Amino acid sequence: MKISVICFSLTGYATGSRLTEGFIKLGHQAELFKKSRYLEDSIKESTEQWTGKQFACADAIVFVGACGIAVRSAAPWVKSKKTDPAIVVSDECGHYVIALLSGHLGGANELAEEAAKILDAVPVITTATDLHSRFAVDVFAKKNGCAIFYMDAAKEVSAAILAGEPVGFYSEYPWVGELPRGLVLCGPDGKVLSGERFCPRTGVAVTIHKDCMPFEKTVHVVPKTAVLGMGCRKNKEKQALLEEVQSLLQRTHIYPEAISKLASIEIKKDEPGLIALAEKFGIPFLTFSKEELLEAEGEFTSSSFVKEITGVDSVCERSAVLASESGTLIEKKHARDGMTTAMAVTDWRIHFE
Repeated sequence: MKISVICFSLTGYATGSRLTEGFIKLGHQAELFKKSRYLEDSIKESTEQWTGKQFACADAIVFVGACGIAVRSAAPWVKSKKTDPAIVVSDECGHYVIALLSGHLGGANELAEEAAKILDAVPVITTATDLHSRFAVDVFAKKNGCAIFYMDAAKEVSAAILAGEPVGFYSEYPWVGELPRGLVLCGPDGKVLSGERFCPRTGVAVTIHKDCMPFEKTVHVVPKTAVLGMGCRKNKEKQALLEEVQSLLQRTHIYPEAISKLASIEIKKDEPGLIALAEKFGIPFLTFSKEELLEAEGEFTSSSFVKEITGVDSVCERSAVLASESGTLIEKKHARDGMTTAMAVTDWRIHFE
């Protein structure tokens, strides 16, 4: 985690130094900034301007000073709990550490706990699910490396759990651990699978599909388990490849955020369009030799033309399965205009603590 710490006084500098050193020992990337005429190398811009820069580049901001400074400095830059950095405040003497913004997704709650241990201070956590030690869907998503969608529904989930109402849970994937208190296991139709057959109004769906809506209010937790396999004609246009992938995602209702890898045959390792596509989605581009592709297990759509050109009967399906580490092929070969696509999913597990 990249952490920017800022202090405003001599006493605050001592506390900020302890925090910065402690964060670095914990494996974080931390830097201390100063804003005071009494401190050397003080930043020249306003605290508000400095904070805006940190919103763009830091994972967390720690203010060593009054809460009011943090609130006024951060207010113009706050956008969404899905994108805002964690903001933590410590008083200059290091007695209390407050998780101020992005407690769950941003990690401010955990960071406040870490800072409090460094300073031997009292952590102040105000999120209700933490105070009552109850399931928090945004924390669950983050710890499982998943994206989260429908944040209004996420609020409904927390409210229902705190009110003691049952919250449905449906998953396309198996899990490790026990379902947290307040969640009831449901099927894809939203009906509880055991006991009284009813449909909770609010629920969580662990899915890669946009059209998976078991509950009236459904929050989506989306794992990066989809692997895209592709083949294409040499120097195929970048835009055409992108449109083909978008067509695949639209046809299958799969979230683009679910794609973890792009895979193809080794002779395509320098294909500009495929390289650009991987960069567009921010995912690694993996290639396999024809010998490796031929070792992939499963039933694949064979093409004599592809075999004649590459030595392998199917590039997109085999590469998707290999890159998914022997996962499951969920979308077979689709060919159009010199491009082929296929999709596999990895053998993934959810973890409940």
